[in-house]
Order: sequence, then C-alpha cells, then structure tokens
Amino acid sequence: MPNPALSEAIREAYASAPSDVVILHTLELRHPGFVDKYNQPMAIRIVRDHQDLTARLEPTAPINGGEMVQFIALGFELELPPVNTAPVPEISVTIDNVSRELIRHLDAAVESSEKFEITYRPYLSTDLEGPQMDPPITLTLTEVEADISRVTGRARMLDIGNKSFPSEVYTASRFPGLTR
Repeated sequence: MPNPALSEAIREAYASAPSDVVILHTLELRHPGFVDKYNQPMAIRIVRDHQDLTARLEPTAPINGGEMVQFIALGFELELPPVNTAPVPEISVTIDNVSRELIRHLDAAVESSEKFEITYRPYLSTDLEGPQMDPPITLTLTEVEADISRVTGRARMLDIGNKSFPSEVYTASRFPGLTR
C-alpha cells in the first residue's frame, strides 16, 4: 500500500533508483531533559550517512521549525512501520557508535518520567530544502537500552486505541453538581 505522506519526488526515487540521487534517512530525538549549555531545549539529530548533513526542517517541527539544522553522521538501523491497519505500529531503532555526549543526554532523560520522542525524516540528496515526507513520522521511544557502543529502543505511534473517550474527566471538584 503506498504511503500518501511521501512526496512525489521520493516516490520516484524509490521506484527508479537513479544513481545520482541518494535518500538520506534522518532521526531526531527529543526529550525535555535534552538542554544545551544555555539551558535551552535541544534535539539530537543524526543522519545515516558517512558525512554530516545540513538540511531544512519542516515549518511545523517542534524545535527549530523551518530552519537549516545539522544532522550528525551516525550509523543506525530503523525499520519503518508498515502502512496498514495494525492497531499500534511498533518498530525497533538501533543507533551504533554512540558518543559520550549522546549517552549523557540519554542518562538525563532516563531520570525523568517525560516521554521520549523520535522523528523520522527522509531527504533527497538533490533537495535539502525540506523533508520528503509530510508530516514526518513521530514515534514515542520506549524500552531504551544502552551499552558502550549502541543504543537500542522500541518506538511506537500514539496508541489511540487505549485513549479514554470522551477525554473529559468529570470530577466533583470541577463539577460540584455531581455530588449531593
């Protein structure tokens, strides 16, 4: 089943595999515990390539939306979720050769109960003015394990099936008419 979020250009690149166009797979890791030296929120951005990448984010990106940002070259494995009717698509993400800085940020994130988000964006080597998927896939990272050389985690999309409906919670403090 085709993915309607992919741009026409990347669908063509997947179909014809031209030798002069490379599909650059990127990941962005976000957590409230990730802060820079000025204590501002930051994201860790990596590209599966042998050299760093500077590319523009989509305008709706949570951090640095619409700006040119740098993705650091780092090996990772990612199996995209299938485009089907599975209740909650889940994938495995493995990042190899992690640096001490990445481990430092992950250690800070583990101490918090906030959710850990990961966003996948594909770029074409011939068009770095925006990701070739709109909207990019954002998943919640769970079950993160790290050792000396790699970080592995499971990621899943929003589990809409286990959300309460209606999401409004009626309590006696908010709605005094409920108590007599």
